[in-house]
Amino acid sequence: MSGTTTAAALRRRAAGAGANRWVVLVVLCASLLLVALDATVLHVAVPAVTEDLKPGAIELLWIVDIYPLVCASLLILFGTLGDRVGRRRVLLLGYALFGVASGMAALAQDPHVLILARALLGVGGAMIMPATLSILRQVFPDRRERALAIGIWSAVAAVGAAVGPLLGGFLLEHFWWGSVFLVNIPLMLISLPVGRLLLPESRGRGDGPWDVVGALMAAAGLFGVVLGVKRLGGGELGGFTVLPLVVGAVLLVVFVRRQRRRAHPLVDLRMFARPTFSTSVGCIVLAMLALVGLELIAAQYLQLVLGLSPLETGLRLLPLTIAAMAAGLAGAQMLRRFGPRRMVCIGFCLTAASVVLLTAMGGEDNAGLLLSGFVLLGFGLETTLFGAYESMLSEAPPEQAGGAAAIGETSYQLGAGIGIALLGSVMNAAYAPGLTAVPGVPASASNAAGHSLGEAYGVAGRLGGSAGVALRRAAKDSFVHGLHVTLLVSAGLLLLGAVMALRLPRVMQCEVPAAEVEIPAPRKVAESRVSA
Repeated sequence: MSGTTTAAALRRRAAGAGANRWVVLVVLCASLLLVALDATVLHVAVPAVTEDLKPGAIELLWIVDIYPLVCASLLILFGTLGDRVGRRRVLLLGYALFGVASGMAALAQDPHVLILARALLGVGGAMIMPATLSILRQVFPDRRERALAIGIWSAVAAVGAAVGPLLGGFLLEHFWWGSVFLVNIPLMLISLPVGRLLLPESRGRGDGPWDVVGALMAAAGLFGVVLGVKRLGGGELGGFTVLPLVVGAVLLVVFVRRQRRRAHPLVDLRMFARPTFSTSVGCIVLAMLALVGLELIAAQYLQLVLGLSPLETGLRLLPLTIAAMAAGLAGAQMLRRFGPRRMVCIGFCLTAASVVLLTAMGGEDNAGLLLSGFVLLGFGLETTLFGAYESMLSEAPPEQAGGAAAIGETSYQLGAGIGIALLGSVMNAAYAPGLTAVPGVPASASNAAGHSLGEAYGVAGRLGGSAGVALRRAAKDSFVHGLHVTLLVSAGLLLLGAVMALRLPRVMQCEVPAAEVEIPAPRKVAESRVSA
């Protein structure tokens, strides 16, 4: 046996994973699948929830948004808590809370109860997400195997995001809206005992007291920033948007200063001094910033411009998910062959090429163009995120795995929120001017139509006659123009990400520093060499 192979075997034994590490991966992927499903399964149930519970506009907004808001704001809190008290313990508590909250949501008879249940689901999701990645970091200490495991993990995430609306639609056809939550309970009843039996416990060094004040400060700051960014993405510019954004930003600044002064910080900000770690986080933010808003715009294009049904829209977007799964499964081999720098650069460039290709979309359906563009988009995006996540997780010290995973997931959420706000603003700025001087259309009607394409169609229907037809045609043309402008802005951001990725290492470093490897006792080392 070569020295490298022997070292890899010793690392696996030191991690306690042994031959069961792939079984552990299956359990972790099941956890991730559940959280990813719950993030999207409610989307198709919103009309049924509205009809049954009769929530107001604000209540409905909170029903949809409270889950990602709470989850994003608590990732750092529970990621670092797992490093301190045990990652498996936090994960199992997350399982239990997720199951209880799912039952509460399924049986809710009041909008406020459903909002509370969705908030508790967000707490459970924040406990589960960073724990899965940090446990994965522990049970796969060999980077080659860890890259394959992360590829499978990311492919499962893509499956969950895509299957959510399809599963929700199937359940709504046969059961009531609460079934989209009730399906979580049997999965949790299986995952909880299996996870307790099979998952290894791990934690960081645990030096010094856990910074409770800092954890709450980070949670409140992230909640304010994500809430403000989401409201900006919805076109809200009032005090309820600016105030949480400013307060959240101030709290995060104070949190950073507090961590720098503490002898035992909650999050070791020195990780950001490592070029690979900080660059990987930046690449995650840029990738999501450039692309997440396009999903919403693409769904509107397919339904409102091309006239496709929700099911047909989901089927058109399905190739994107399949391509992302393929990139995740092939990610480990690509990382070994190309190295982090070239892999992330190639991913950004492929994604930018797909975005530019999609600028050929017009007012008429072109199934071949959409298929090729979405396949290239899914493969390029997942290649980028895989390389960035793997590099970030490998660069972080094992004792900081929970905090690093939480930083990665928080970057993903912040990038998504900022992307919706930024690209939504670009879209609105390019769309609205085309409706200011439509012949025969009053100024008040033009102003109302400038808010969105759906609203423009409603105004056109009320106007009727030649004015309504002209407004509908102008709105459709303006939306396509705005889509092209938004795609070009997104392509520019993606190329900026490709330049940023040049700071990543050229080759995949597979050796683990000696300080990160638990060296077995001499007798065990000798025995392992004999058995080899």
